[in-house]
Amino acid sequence: MSADAQYIRIRNLSKSFGDVVALRDIDCTIEKGSFVSIVGPSGCGKSTLLRIVAGLLGYSQGQVLLDGQPIQGTRRDIGVVFQSSILLPWRTILENVMLPAEVLGIDRKQARERAMHLLRMVRLEGFEDKLPRQLSGGMQQRASIARALLHDPKILLMDEPFGALDAMTRERMNIELQRIWAESGKTVILITHSIPEAIFLGDTVLVMTPRPGSIERVIRVDLPRPRTMHAMAEPAFGRIADEIREIFNHTGSFD
Repeated sequence: MSADAQYIRIRNLSKSFGDVVALRDIDCTIEKGSFVSIVGPSGCGKSTLLRIVAGLLGYSQGQVLLDGQPIQGTRRDIGVVFQSSILLPWRTILENVMLPAEVLGIDRKQARERAMHLLRMVRLEGFEDKLPRQLSGGMQQRASIARALLHDPKILLMDEPFGALDAMTRERMNIELQRIWAESGKTVILITHSIPEAIFLGDTVLVMTPRPGSIERVIRVDLPRPRTMHAMAEPAFGRIADEIREIFNHTGSFD
């Protein structure tokens, strides 16, 4: 297997919080430039796994490797987008997007040029001087994606970023995220509770068991890109959704 195919390598990963085992024997590989979705029941450890990959949380045993090197602590080459946009309300959208430049000591002129480029990419050109309260929820999340990409990380980790949005806005954001991923060339790992969203966006779907979380199955999504919402009506899409639901039924995740 090539180095790109094992860009992120997780081996026998387990994580406990005192007596509570959150993750047990997680083992998977993630290919460079791929889009990986993770689905599983509430409390199965999805967010814990993402925080470990981000270097925000330690683990009890196992290994997490990025390009062959252990992930130990936060890294400049990993960006994170959370469920809430977490934009500072007193700063303009441009100032919010440029925040990582202040933290990481990036040249302000270069950071501003990149921020404007990213705002164009996420289709927020013309809103750079607005405050977060002047934007819709979907626009705020696009701004948070631009902020996460400002320092040009190799990997973008997304923890249920569209969970608080209404159904129609969420669909539009799925289309936008697919486009942003294709244009940026990043490796993306997305946590979601939505089976259709996981399939629509992912090259691969990792299906997790109830706590202690482990990977029950790795499902390859062989659907052509770019995908439109019409892809959800395709028989192949339905078969993958049925397979995931059957796993959840078998593991008791729908109880």
